[in-house]
Amino acid sequence: MEAALRRLLEVQHGMVARRQLNAHGIDRHSVRNQVAARRWVERTPRVIGTTTGPLSREQQLWLAVLHAGPRSMLGRPTAAEQHGLTGWERDDVTVLVDDELSLEPVDGVHFFPSRRPFDLMISNRPGIPRCQLEPAVLLWAAYDAQVRPAHGVIAATVQQRLTTPARLVEWMEMLHPLRRARSFRRTIGDIVGGAQSGAELDVRRMCRRFSMHLPDRQRIRTDRAGKRRWTDCEWDLPDRWTLVLEVDGSFHIEVRQQGDDFKRARRITTRNSIVVRCSAYELRHETEEVAVDLIALGVPGRVPKGAA
Repeated sequence: MEAALRRLLEVQHGMVARRQLNAHGIDRHSVRNQVAARRWVERTPRVIGTTTGPLSREQQLWLAVLHAGPRSMLGRPTAAEQHGLTGWERDDVTVLVDDELSLEPVDGVHFFPSRRPFDLMISNRPGIPRCQLEPAVLLWAAYDAQVRPAHGVIAATVQQRLTTPARLVEWMEMLHPLRRARSFRRTIGDIVGGAQSGAELDVRRMCRRFSMHLPDRQRIRTDRAGKRRWTDCEWDLPDRWTLVLEVDGSFHIEVRQQGDDFKRARRITTRNSIVVRCSAYELRHETEEVAVDLIALGVPGRVPKGAA
């Protein structure tokens, strides 16, 4: 075996396309002999494995891309995983292809033909062809994910410091038209520090919609540790209780921040006050559920018919 082919097999974790073997002078008869001798394995009609036994994760990824052809790349959650996104891994492999060719199905692999600009989206990192992080995540969030995970994964890419809000906005422009783009912009705005101002508007909309009393905003409280706190929303209830609503701006909270928020909630809770929490996402996209819960806790308002 020539040195160039050995290097190729090393890079591709022992997986190779028939077209690549042909380019190195190995025809189908030679391949058939290697397979018959059980030194190689035909993994798909287009891809040969030069190792036997179960495939590793890296081999599964190379198999998927090689089967799809030279104008293909890992996309959506699979590409995001390759760029280092954690907490959103999927067992199945997603591959973007740059044409309408009919591909033989491969177990555990989803092929998506795309008319998006292939050469613009593909990453220039060495190794397996993959979509750049931002278009991979935005296309996944726009067309594959449910609404809550869609916003969550966008936030996670920034919170894990894999990209920036500015880069996401830039890619939204390049991918126009993009489903859910308007709501994604609001989520990105929350990430860069507008969560509280956005939440204030969302609270007002909720109160108007459900005929709820407007809360007091940014009340000053001194917690049991003697520290001054500003609460997000407070309602003084008729029975002399106070209901405090704290709005979390992020979708995936860092462990340290989450611990601080729990501690804060405990320390501003008194015998005459109840502290409840919701996310900015819930306030905006699951408004009715938040309103129903607040009304059940005593905030004057009107529960719509059929509400949970």
